Amino acid sequence: MTQTTQLDVPSRGASTAHPLPEVAIPPAAPSLLGDTIGGERSAGLDSAHRALRDRLGSRGIVHVNSTDTGGGVAEMLHRVLRYSRGAGLDTRWFTIEGDPGFFALTKRLHHLLHGHDAPGPALGPAAVAAYRAAGECNARALLRSVRPGDLVTLHDPQVAGMTLPLRRAGVRVVWRCHIGTDTDNQYTARAWAFLAPFLETADAYVFSRAQYVPRLLGGRHVAVIQPSIDPLSAKNRPLDADTAAAIAGRIGLGEPPAGDRPAVYRRGDGSPAAVRRRPDALFSVAPPPDGAPLVVQISRWDPLKDMAGVMASFADGGHALGGAHLALVGPDVSRVSDDPEGGRVFANCVEYWRGLPLRIRSRIHLACLPMADAEENAVMVNALQRRAAVVAQKSLAEGFGLTVTEAMWKGRPVVASAVGGIRDQIHDGVHGLLVDDPTDGAAFAARTAGLVHDPKRAVSLGAGARERAREHFLDDRQLRQQAALYGTLAAE
Repeated sequence: MTQTTQLDVPSRGASTAHPLPEVAIPPAAPSLLGDTIGGERSAGLDSAHRALRDRLGSRGIVHVNSTDTGGGVAEMLHRVLRYSRGAGLDTRWFTIEGDPGFFALTKRLHHLLHGHDAPGPALGPAAVAAYRAAGECNARALLRSVRPGDLVTLHDPQVAGMTLPLRRAGVRVVWRCHIGTDTDNQYTARAWAFLAPFLETADAYVFSRAQYVPRLLGGRHVAVIQPSIDPLSAKNRPLDADTAAAIAGRIGLGEPPAGDRPAVYRRGDGSPAAVRRRPDALFSVAPPPDGAPLVVQISRWDPLKDMAGVMASFADGGHALGGAHLALVGPDVSRVSDDPEGGRVFANCVEYWRGLPLRIRSRIHLACLPMADAEENAVMVNALQRRAAVVAQKSLAEGFGLTVTEAMWKGRPVVASAVGGIRDQIHDGVHGLLVDDPTDGAAFAARTAGLVHDPKRAVSLGAGARERAREHFLDDRQLRQQAALYGTLAAE
C-alpha cells in the first residue's frame, strides 16, 4: 500500500545555520524516589550513577528524537532525564527538524516495523536519498552542540539516518528502537532493509523486547531495556478521588464541578494550580453521570491504537456493558508534529461516532486534550485513569504500552490486547485481562463487561497490577540499566 508523496532532498547547506532545538530539562534528585522504591533500590541507583559519573569524566550524554510532545518516548525522556541531571550527569535532549514528506516516510517505517503496511512514500531511491539527506542535515546541526566522545542516543526510525555522520565526527552512538513485532513478515523485512545501511556503524542498540531485535544485528552490542514510568510525575502521583472527579468534570468527562469552580491540584514544585483549559475537541451528547462505570482508552490518534475498534466493540457489546460509558481520549492532533495521521484517525472516529444510534452515541465520548501546558495535560490523564472502572488498550500492535503501566500503577484493572510489550506487563488473570486476537471486538467487550459487573475481581486485578508496576516498571530500574550500558561504552 503506497501513495505518491513529494520527498524533498535538503540541500547540502540546509539545517546547519543553527543548532537543533534543545528541550529544557529541570533536574530532580533521584533520592526523591526513595520513599516509593525503598532504601535498597535507592542505594543501588545512587551507586550506578556514581560509577557512571566516574567513567564519563567530562563527556556528556545526549538524547535525540523527533518531538518533545505527544508520544510515549517524549514523555519518558522528560521524566527519566530529569533524574539523570539531578544525579550530576551532563545530560541534554534535542529534537530534529523535518518537512511533512520526511515525517510521512518515517511514519510509514513506524507501521512497517510493527508488521503492518500503511499509506506513505514508496521506499525507493528517492526515499533513501531524502532520508539520508535529512539525517546528515540534522547531524550537522547537532554537531554544533556535542563533542567527540559524547554518548548520543538516537530514538526510533526518525533519527537513525544521523548515525553515520555522527560516528564520523567521533561521537559514540546508541540507537534505541521503541517499536517492533515478535513475528517477521514482508513489512518488517521491507523496513529493516531500508534502515540497515543507516544503522551499521552504531556502537550499541537498545530494544524494548528481545523478540524485536532483527537478525541483521546478530553479534552486535544489543541491550534490552523496557520503558518505565515516574511515580512522582504529574501523570502518576497520588490524586484523591474528589480532585480526580473535579478534573474529569472540568474537561467534560464527568459531572461538572458545582458553580463551575476550577479543579485545583498541586504542580510538581508544590505550588497550587487549577485545570482551566478544556479539550480542544470534545464530542459528547452529555457528560458521563456520577456512578456510571467509565471505560477509558488514552492514546495517540494512531491507527494501530485502534480507537475506532474500541468504539465498535463497545457499541456492539452495548447490552452486556449495561450503563457503562466509554471515553476515547488523545492529544490535540495539531500539536503532534511527527504524526501526520493523527488528524485523519480522529476525524474517522468522529464520523463513526456521528453514525451511531443515539442510545449508543450518548454513552461514548471523544476528547482531544490540550497540550499547551504539559503538566496540566498530565494531570488530566491522571484524573481520567483514576476515574476509570476499566482502562482499555485495544492496540493492534504495541511496542510496549506506557498507558498500560500508568493504569497498573494506579491500581486500575486493564483489558488489553495480547500484543508486543503488553504481554511483558500483564499476566492474564493476575495483573489484568488480555485478549489474544486484537481484532476480536466481541471478546474485548465481553472481558470488559465482566470487570464492569464484577467490582471485586476488578479490585483484585488492580492490586496485582500496582504491585507488578512497582516491582518492574518504575524509573529507577531503567535508570540503572541505562547507566550500565553507558558505563560499558564509556569504558571501551
